[in-house]
Amino acid sequence: MISCSEAIRQLWEYLDATLDAASRDAVEEHLARCRICCGELEFAQELRRFLRDDLPEDVLRRLNQTLEELGP
Repeated sequence: MISCSEAIRQLWEYLDATLDAASRDAVEEHLARCRICCGELEFAQELRRFLRDDLPEDVLRRLNQTLEELGP
């Protein structure tokens, strides 16, 4: 089983469904046994929902501006 640090490191890729099958399975196995990392997953899911649905327009505008300034 992978460690907590490895599971957390891969968490956003897991949520984005960009992990390969073996990595996804390892993260899921870890999440099935680790309450701490399940809490991290719940937090990440809630944060993602907030950023998608409830982010104030002015904050979104500033965030997009900052990302454009950083460029590729």
